[in-house]
Amino acid sequence: MGVHNYVEHLRANRPTVVQILEDYIPAGGASGSPRPIDPDEVIIRRHGLDLIPSRLELSRTLKNPTGKERRLAKALSRITKKYDLILIDCAPTESILTDVAYFASRYVIVPVKPEFMATIGLPLLARSIQEFQLENEDHQLEIAGLVFNHSSSYSKGPEGRRSIEEVREQAREHGWHIFDTQVRYSASYAKAAREGNPLRWTSHARYEVINEFDTFKEEVFQRLNIRG
Repeated sequence: MGVHNYVEHLRANRPTVVQILEDYIPAGGASGSPRPIDPDEVIIRRHGLDLIPSRLELSRTLKNPTGKERRLAKALSRITKKYDLILIDCAPTESILTDVAYFASRYVIVPVKPEFMATIGLPLLARSIQEFQLENEDHQLEIAGLVFNHSSSYSKGPEGRRSIEEVREQAREHGWHIFDTQVRYSASYAKAAREGNPLRWTSHARYEVINEFDTFKEEVFQRLNIRG
């Protein structure tokens, strides 16, 4: 959305994913009284990509998480026929948001930073998904693959190489796919978010960064059997 558009969106008090989890639009403004949420009201369309923004008040609604785990899934179920792919960006720590994402998802793609902490976090993620499936046998959820991201020249050193090999060992043990492409660190990602542009339209974005991300996209599409 870019900084300006996002700030304007919040100042206008337009709906975000918070209202989806609350399952209603609060009273105020032209609405007059509380009313049911329509997922299409929350969607922002930018450069051919539809977005559902969030806001800091999300933490407030999660203080009372009871019954909210499936609300995003229910909202998306009303619009899924319009899309070939829906991506949910989720924090790596386990919380109610993790369950919200699990209920709304079929596959999980795991970004892995090549460092020691990744070898600790991956088993926890595997246990989280396993426990979710045991408690929700009717819901299919699996790891589509792991992608090494935020890698840099540091990753080529002894610690980076060791961490990558340890992750590969865990992947072999659990049968997880690892994508061939490594998405390296680039300041262009933050710049793209600030400018509100796709990566290839971002000022001074290097060709190799754009090409690398395009290659990873094609890998994901092939893995999920999606036509680009």
